[in-house]
Amino acid sequence: MGYPTVYPMGTTVYKPDKCFNGLTVYSSGLTGGVLIDMNGAEMNVWKGIMGFPVKLFPGGHIFGSRGERNPLYGFQDQIDLVQWDWNGNVVWEFNKCEYIEDPGEKPGWQARQHHDFQRTGNPVGYYVPGMDPLVNSGNTLILSHRNLHQPKISDELLIDDIFIEVDWEGNIVWEWVCSDHFDDMGFDDVAKEVLRRNPNVRKGGSPMGDWMHINCMSTLGPNKHYDAGDERFHPDNIIWDGRETNILAIISKETGKIVWRVGPDYSLTPELRKLGWIIGPHHTHMIPKGLPGEGNILCYDNGGWAGYGAPNPASFDGTKNAWRDYTRIIEFNPVTLEMEWQHTPTEAGFQIPYNSSRFYSPFVSAAQRLPNGNTMITEGSEGRLLEVTPYHELVWEYHHPYRSFGSMHMIYRAYRVPYEWAPQAQPTPEVEIPAIDNKTWRVPGARSERFHEVDVPDCLPYVEGDISRALCIGSSEDE
Repeated sequence: MGYPTVYPMGTTVYKPDKCFNGLTVYSSGLTGGVLIDMNGAEMNVWKGIMGFPVKLFPGGHIFGSRGERNPLYGFQDQIDLVQWDWNGNVVWEFNKCEYIEDPGEKPGWQARQHHDFQRTGNPVGYYVPGMDPLVNSGNTLILSHRNLHQPKISDELLIDDIFIEVDWEGNIVWEWVCSDHFDDMGFDDVAKEVLRRNPNVRKGGSPMGDWMHINCMSTLGPNKHYDAGDERFHPDNIIWDGRETNILAIISKETGKIVWRVGPDYSLTPELRKLGWIIGPHHTHMIPKGLPGEGNILCYDNGGWAGYGAPNPASFDGTKNAWRDYTRIIEFNPVTLEMEWQHTPTEAGFQIPYNSSRFYSPFVSAAQRLPNGNTMITEGSEGRLLEVTPYHELVWEYHHPYRSFGSMHMIYRAYRVPYEWAPQAQPTPEVEIPAIDNKTWRVPGARSERFHEVDVPDCLPYVEGDISRALCIGSSEDE
């Protein structure tokens, strides 16, 4: 599939009357945390803060990470988790998860935070009416790493995922270790053997197996399922997903046990087969009470490659043995597993499998339910943000203009917040930006000798400045 090397950046589509209008925050690699309005104007840039992810809090505070561990000895480990005010002053920070002494590096405390964190007051990290995160107090739930050996999984050193909760003073008051619950993950014997041989080993100063790769973690918050008596969905329980295992799960905050799970095998029941294989998922969470779809699970089902199991033509050794070359945004009922809504290449206007990769991010990415029922999607690998209605109309599109990693414009995750969360910002007027009609639009420039002006209705319209012309292809003055 070929893609153009030149294409518009910034906001390319905007229908103000159909959007949840506000500010959008994201992180841009070396640029820092970026806050834009609906027309793409930058309201603030916090240089030095990384987005794993970045979140905006009421009052114009930004929350993210700072500094990264040498990748020879860790993987995506962030040194500090920091909250800054509008002007970049530190309001809160945490790093005392583990004291690190890497060869050749200055020893010191590190948070080893990665992929997610949540502050008391808001379960999911994005705007929910009446559920504002606390700014000057409260506990913080942090997704972190720990290197350890777990013989049940493999003899290799593992990069394991842990959840920690810290109070405002930085004391760790609760902890959960993923590998302790391996027996409850649902792996069959074939998958266990594949994991034993290769738990997604990443080469570095020391080979380490990133066996699960949890990339999101949030509390459920108040919800209708718990109100109806289903204890699995206690508001304090925590939902997460494993990018390398294709698992979505909920753990009991009280006991640490897995109380709800789909994956890693989606062929086991009729309900799972109807739901379809979830591959390499990101940003799995329960839609909070007060938003359209509340109580359903919203997941960015990346596609790409993930899982452990029987070898097949796409995986000679059984690692990353599930493949799909397009993305699905899925919303489903966690009790029945019935699909409530989805946005796939079909809904985006493409055809599976012919050009379905036009809606595809095989890594990173996210989906946020907005108060008006729209969904904001981070198609992260190439930094495209979009807002779609429940009926799949594209009403806002933004292309991230900065390069983040090499040639990529990657955005890990973006969030939309209301204007009042950043009173310091002065957004530009909300100006409609109609979608360009690619069937008729042409880049202005020199006309080819193969073109000549004619007056026939079946030629391509061409606009150059204020002059409309018709161009025919393959003609000559002698014809």
